[in-house]
Order: sequence, then C-alpha cells, then structure tokens
Amino acid sequence: MTDDLAVDHDSHEVVCPEGRLRVITAGDTGPPVVLLSGGGTDSATLSWRHLIPDLADSFRVFAPDWPKQGRSRPWNGVADHDRLVRCVTEVLDHFGLDRVALVGLSQGGAVALSYAIDHPGRVRRLVALAPGGIIDFPPVVHQLLWLTAKIPFLNRTLPSLMARDRRSTAAFARRALFTDLPADFDEIVDEIMIESRAGSSSSDWQNTSIGPFGMTVDLRPRLSEIRCPTLFLQGDSDVGIRQHFTAAAARLVPGAKLIMLDNTGHWISRQSPELVNPMIKEFLAARG
Repeated sequence: MTDDLAVDHDSHEVVCPEGRLRVITAGDTGPPVVLLSGGGTDSATLSWRHLIPDLADSFRVFAPDWPKQGRSRPWNGVADHDRLVRCVTEVLDHFGLDRVALVGLSQGGAVALSYAIDHPGRVRRLVALAPGGIIDFPPVVHQLLWLTAKIPFLNRTLPSLMARDRRSTAAFARRALFTDLPADFDEIVDEIMIESRAGSSSSDWQNTSIGPFGMTVDLRPRLSEIRCPTLFLQGDSDVGIRQHFTAAAARLVPGAKLIMLDNTGHWISRQSPELVNPMIKEFLAARG
C-alpha cells in the first residue's frame, strides 16, 4: 500500500455509506482520466504505479482504491459489480467531473465498460485492458469456479496463507500474471505481499460475478451500446482473460480498436509499461 509514486500526487477520501474510498490524484492540467484497477490483491498503486506518472504531465489523473483494497478500508458492505459502478459516480461527483476518460484493467475494465453503457454522457474515451465481464467457462469448470467463489477457505483463507510466503507469491505472479518478468518484479512481489497481508484476497466482484449456471456479470449483450471511442489492450498469453474473448468483445463495440500484445500476460500495465503507456496516452490525447 505504499504511495512512493514517481510524481507529485495527493490522497483524498470520498465518504460513502459503507466506508471511505481513497483516491490518488496527480496532474494539474488537461482532461480528467480515471484509472480503475483490477480485483483481488490489487490497488491503485499496484496496477498504475507507472501509468500515473506518465499521464500526469498531460492529464488530471484520478485513481481510486476499490473498496477493501489499498486504503479503502474498512468497508462495511458487499462491493459487487453494481456497487463498483456506483463508486465511479461517487468519485466523479466528489471531484466535480462531468465527463472523463476511463482506463480499466480486468475487474476495472468490466466496470469501465459497464459505466460507458449505463452513463454514456459521462465517458469521453475508454481503454479496457484485458477486461472482465466478457468471458464464460465450460460447464464443469464453471461449477468448480462457482464453488470456489462460495467457500471462504478457498477464496480468502488459502490465498492469504499462500501470499505470506514470498516464494509462493512469486510463483503465482510468474504463472498467472506475467510471461516475461518486468525489471521491477521483485518490487511487485513485495507490493503484492503487503496488500495481501492487509487483507486482500479474491474480491467481492470476482466472487459475485459468477453464478451456479452462468456469469452474473456478462456485458457482451450490451457492448454494442457503447458510443465513445474505445481501445482494447490484450496480452496474447493472458491465462486469466483469454485473447479470443477480448477480440470478440472488441468486435461488438462500434468502431473499437484492438491491440494484441505479443508474449504478454494479464497484468499488462506492470509487465510492459514502456510499451503500453504510450499507447494509452496517445489514444486519450486524440480528438473526437
């Protein structure tokens, strides 16, 4: 949960009925951009450590910690999909932001897509990195994942125990999040362990987005309603969100652009920031 970002920034609190949302802000000029991080053991600084400084010279950046992540603790309530969508509205309203660009990773990508569908007038541009909310699983796999989501020992206790061991944490990151390891991989492992020890495991969004017989969060039937310019970024070696799901989702969004990144895993923003950040910055700076 360290905030040692390579840029001047501030930390704010947005008061909500269930608790307080911590929001990192950086940059004094330019259009507003809201960064939405992933689920599970993640936070605004974990996912956006390199993107926040890169955007802050041209944009006003707002990066919330999701409920029960980072410094958005304690949170007394379920932070499911609908609640996270409302969190975005609360952040925008708190800072007086009428219209923003959204950049979302994984869980945050699902919320960003959903927000563009439900609040088209408030989204200027949209970047979805390996977004959730667009996938499904074969029947037997689906039921096993649903059971995992319903059993606290499997979705909270066991991941927390594993993350206390540095070797296990590093092995998980190598297997599930990256292909080539970034230069700051050791620091990433440290950050994951700090966040896990603070109480993060699988998120409410992850545990509630899957039902016994189907996904409870499936945005695909409504993706054609998105009207803002949209960019999808996807790693071709992502084992969490398979590339064919993101490619199919991009085809459903009118005029959307898809960039497939070679030899890249799920955590795009941390594996290849030197490649991804200029793409995001250029897309956000475009007119129209």
